[in-house]
Amino acid sequence: MEHLKIADAHAHIFPGAIAEKAKESVGNFYHLPMYTTGFPHTLIEEGSKIGVTRYLVCSAATTPEQVCSINDFIHRKCLQYPQFVGFATLHPHMEDPFAEIDRILQLGLRGVKFHSDLQQFYADDPIMLPIYRRLAQVGLPVLFHAGDSRYDYSQPRRIHNVAEAVPGLTCIASHFGGYQRWSEAELYLKLPNVYLDTSSSLYFLTKEDAREMIAYFGPEKFMFGTDFPMWDHTAELRRFLDLGLPEKDRDQILCKTFEQVLGVRV
Repeated sequence: MEHLKIADAHAHIFPGAIAEKAKESVGNFYHLPMYTTGFPHTLIEEGSKIGVTRYLVCSAATTPEQVCSINDFIHRKCLQYPQFVGFATLHPHMEDPFAEIDRILQLGLRGVKFHSDLQQFYADDPIMLPIYRRLAQVGLPVLFHAGDSRYDYSQPRRIHNVAEAVPGLTCIASHFGGYQRWSEAELYLKLPNVYLDTSSSLYFLTKEDAREMIAYFGPEKFMFGTDFPMWDHTAELRRFLDLGLPEKDRDQILCKTFEQVLGVRV
């Protein structure tokens, strides 16, 4: 395989003490077998097999009490692994999300991840709008878990509502804009401030559907992501390359959109 510049724009990491439990919990939630366990060093090992040099790493807090410890963990691992670009977590029911946003900035984290299905809130709930406005004001992008046939919390139309209500917010809608909701992603998410990633989708989409969505939104709106530890880096890259995209579009998705959106070199 020729040398490629690759960033993984969607990877989860967990502290060693809970990594195995997290693997089991996430696998059960999605009724899918997890490829491996989300240890930070395992992410580096797996990503290096395909030449990944940058990783967007995150972990969602399922309770308000978890927020600070998760953000501290992501910060520590970013210091330990310079390849990591850390995204923080927030919870809609935490006491003072604005103070934590200030702390996120002090920690040097580069964005915030929300997983509405796990955190059980509607992505466009009005109580979230002041939080989104503050994140836009300080220049922190938001990575949204997007879509699921079982839940209404994170549907593409809700991310659309957020993006329209806060046009200064950079929104990244994961899973081709909506896991199991790809037609709705096309309907709702073609907006100036919305980007998408390829994670947890290439296994399910036909090559024709994936190519059609990339053409519709534009490769400049996509980032390559693996959803580690759910999927194998090598297999995910092969699925992506098998789409047969033109070299310019391929490189745009593998690294350039990541660089442009997050402001870091790959």
